[in-house]
Amino acid sequence: MQKDNTNDYLRLHTGILLAGATGIFGRLISLAELPLVWYRMVIAALVLAVVLRMSHKVSVPCRAHMMRIAGCGVLLAIHWVLFYASIKASNVSIAVVCIALNGFFTAIIEPLTGHRRMSVREIMLSMITLAGILLIFGLDTRHRTGIIIGAFSSLFYTLFSIASKRVQQNTGHSSSTMLLYELLAGWGALTIVLPVYVAFYPSAALLPA
Repeated sequence: MQKDNTNDYLRLHTGILLAGATGIFGRLISLAELPLVWYRMVIAALVLAVVLRMSHKVSVPCRAHMMRIAGCGVLLAIHWVLFYASIKASNVSIAVVCIALNGFFTAIIEPLTGHRRMSVREIMLSMITLAGILLIFGLDTRHRTGIIIGAFSSLFYTLFSIASKRVQQNTGHSSSTMLLYELLAGWGALTIVLPVYVAFYPSAALLPA
């Protein structure tokens, strides 16, 4: 039992370390936010595909399930693009703090989807986070753009989490299988949008410097 707890703690802290590092790397990398997420999703999808292939866990959902999973992947791609856009518009701290709004959005949106009843306690606790972000918004005008983008990033992360959870419950696919096709769908959506992005932002960096 102690060994299992140690493994769980190790995975937890590794996840926290990687989650924190992704924002720092996003700030340091010269790529614009959309190309950055484009590279991130295709690399992650390829690595995950190899891991699932080696463990013989690759499966292909039916067309109906694939469409639902793809929709979740698009939401994930939008979240990541907005997250890195928030970092580049302000800094890593602002973008990460705005992710905390996930609790506020979840407390409101999830009951509206019929998953559970609305919890006044959760809303009140989430309002504390919202109040803190609004305080920063009012006191430091330099980060207003980053906060607004970060808030939308948190909103799309909430939509992705709720949608992905419902799709998994309804289809029965494993989380790893869903993640693979979500990454591929998000990457495909960004590939379609990329030429339009370049037309509007011709000076944006598309290749790692």
